[in-house]
Amino acid sequence: MNAHNPSGWRPEMGEGGNLDAVATTSGDRGLMLEEALIFELGAPGKCGVELDEPACDPVPGLARFLRKAPPALPGLTEPETVRHYTRLSRQNYAIDLGPFPLGSCTMKHNPRLNEKVARLPGFADLHPLAPQQTVRGALEVINQLAEWLITLTGMHGVAMTPKAGAHGELCGLLCIKAAIEARGEARSVILVPESAHGTNPATAAFAGFTVEAIPATAAGRVDLAALAARLGPDVAGVMITNPNTCGLFEREMKTISDAVHAAGGYVYCDGANFNAIVGRVRPGDLGIDAMHINLHKTFSTPHGGGGPGSGPVVLSEALCPFGPLPFTARTADGVVHLVEEEDAEAFGHAQAFGRMAAFHGQMGMFTRALAYILSHGADGLRQVAEDAVLNANYVLRSLEDVLSAPFAASGPCMHEALFSDDGLPEGFSTLDLAKGLIDEGFHPMTVYFPLVVHGAMLIEPTETESKAGLDRFIGSLRSLAERARASDPSLKTAPHLAPRRRLDETLAARKPVLVWKEAAAGG
Repeated sequence: MNAHNPSGWRPEMGEGGNLDAVATTSGDRGLMLEEALIFELGAPGKCGVELDEPACDPVPGLARFLRKAPPALPGLTEPETVRHYTRLSRQNYAIDLGPFPLGSCTMKHNPRLNEKVARLPGFADLHPLAPQQTVRGALEVINQLAEWLITLTGMHGVAMTPKAGAHGELCGLLCIKAAIEARGEARSVILVPESAHGTNPATAAFAGFTVEAIPATAAGRVDLAALAARLGPDVAGVMITNPNTCGLFEREMKTISDAVHAAGGYVYCDGANFNAIVGRVRPGDLGIDAMHINLHKTFSTPHGGGGPGSGPVVLSEALCPFGPLPFTARTADGVVHLVEEEDAEAFGHAQAFGRMAAFHGQMGMFTRALAYILSHGADGLRQVAEDAVLNANYVLRSLEDVLSAPFAASGPCMHEALFSDDGLPEGFSTLDLAKGLIDEGFHPMTVYFPLVVHGAMLIEPTETESKAGLDRFIGSLRSLAERARASDPSLKTAPHLAPRRRLDETLAARKPVLVWKEAAAGG
């Protein structure tokens, strides 16, 4: 990309900027390697390891469970296997290659220091059934992290065992349910604003509540009048995301909490966007009763990929007695104990609703998060939030002249900027801009969410992106918006430079092509 050619298109790309005209015998294009499926690469009888035939007969009685033919697995040598997965990894986008501008996901940089700490002997090889007296250091780590989370949120206690955001939501709602039952009441309704995360209504329904939606105002925030009008003796509480999914801070949060409490309900806050306010706002001061914290979103533990997540839930004084077991507690002698069922009553937790996990939580995530917190300190965490908000507002104001920004007049956004495809010519949509970003070398933003905005484009730059990096991203997205406004037909078929072309998503969903390869011997 340069000042004279901001989109990066080159004349040799052919009509519409398509590189398909540049053919190679191998299918590779320079260092963009074409890779077949592993079943197409492998051949029966090939293997990277040779094993001797077993010297003994199968265990008597188990012969009927043995395969009659080899499994339909690909046969590859060791180098072929390594090269296959290495080539596939080159087609992945990663946080170490560029920004993940996914709104409401907070794909943060993962400092290597945190990874090194998590791999220290004594942390990496802990066993969950190790006797407490042999893992005092680990319990101290869990408790120190818990103390930081309580301090940063202004809450009374924390449940460390939930494994991720939605798991944390369930934990908070089960605490609310237990508290209501302890009062001898039967409240069955959870109110969920339209600007909340999509997991909120799903979690409430899973916990056995009836979900009712509360509309948003034209400014993108909770309609306080509609919420107040719906409160009553059947309402158990409200689940509210703050900052919300429109990228805005709910200014009336304390008023909302007071109204819900006055009606006998509890306030659950989705803390997925805590990254925008950590060190700046304490949810406990806003009347929150329960809030989950995604350690990967706020405290930079690895995100997604099927690995271990962690979603601690901070609790108010009203809900703390109902929190799940186990939890850590520091006694008067300064020793940290792990409180299990047999100790619950002595530690004021006789009303605990049960457990969220078999053991103590995700130790690797705890060590990473604590390392992140200690390396930043209180002032550094505050700066994280301020820089994230600054970057998001820079993106918002740099693009609002070429993309529709429905809440640009609602005041500064928080950690994410929200746009829509309103104003694009007929036939061009959010999907075209997202696919075009792939050609520009960027992972697309979140698309079509939140649902309250037509053709939504939700962009979250995070605090670690430099101004130069943001300018590259902004320049690419501006170029795509201008190409859409000029009705450039090549944008409708983007990406052109990715390993695969645009998928017909509707056809793929309705008529998937599933192939099963039988073993050569007919297994």
